[in-house]
Amino acid sequence: MAARLGILGDGGWGTALALHLTRRGHRVALWGAFGPYAAQIRRTRRNPKYLPGFSLPAAVRVTADLDEALEKADGLIVAVPSQYLRSVVSRLKRARLGQCAVISVAKGIEVGTQLRMSEVIEQELGRVRLGVLSGPSIAAEVAAGKPASLVAASSKAAIAQQIQAWFMDSRMRVYTSTDVVGVELGGALKNPIAIAAGVGDGLGLGANAKAALLTRGVVEMARLGSALGARKETFWGLSGLGDLMTTCLSGRNRRLGEQLGQGKLLKAILASTAMVIEGVETSRSAVALAKRHGVELPIVEQVHAILFKRRSPHRALSLLMGRRGRAEFRSFPR
Repeated sequence: MAARLGILGDGGWGTALALHLTRRGHRVALWGAFGPYAAQIRRTRRNPKYLPGFSLPAAVRVTADLDEALEKADGLIVAVPSQYLRSVVSRLKRARLGQCAVISVAKGIEVGTQLRMSEVIEQELGRVRLGVLSGPSIAAEVAAGKPASLVAASSKAAIAQQIQAWFMDSRMRVYTSTDVVGVELGGALKNPIAIAAGVGDGLGLGANAKAALLTRGVVEMARLGSALGARKETFWGLSGLGDLMTTCLSGRNRRLGEQLGQGKLLKAILASTAMVIEGVETSRSAVALAKRHGVELPIVEQVHAILFKRRSPHRALSLLMGRRGRAEFRSFPR
């Protein structure tokens, strides 16, 4: 059955989901925070800044009016960058959401509070019908209708199943989960590890190094996730290992890391793109969370040092490779 769905965020992922959901037959409203740019998308039916090469069908309503995006919505998809999510969601406090499901597709951890996106939403809106959707999902591939598989998670199985029903078709397979913590942390933590993978590419370290990085990266994700109450098996699934593989092979986080490995400065890299690179700020939050819970994250800590402590990539590599020898599996995940 067709649903009315509002998407908050006209970035690449929000726009790709608008295309996918419209193909599914849903009635979609795509909201952008900046009125002039939303008007440009509405007029030209294109989003050159965030998802070039695709046209939006007339069925997608593009608006900068939150009330219009919310009008009679069965579901509200929050697709804004993680560090801006609170400011957008706080504008919904007076909205009557009723039975409208709120679905976070943002991948990050809020700086300062170290809260996951669903926690930020709950803190701002109270008890709502809340779920998250995550997994290996390059926006341009979803927009083009290429096959993808994601995970819909909620503490309420019925909400996860509703998200599954709205999104799943022959081009997108959606699994369900009740491990919201694990699904969200997988989507967030894979970004700084992808920066590390890119640094390795920039240094020309090769396939052996990248394979080791991905393997130990999953261990770090599961280690912190377990400390925060997630199920470790979630990190071997689509929202953990699956998303990590995709992001370490392509995408803006890997590309940023590659440029760092080639000697470019973070400030210059960030200034060269309109895209938000989630792994930068997530590295701050992940290091703070790990410190709070007494968890060791060697790879993420070195990424953070490269980004914010002016540590050279070569020095970071030396410190990682020079760590004392130990058994591969101790009392996992500690």
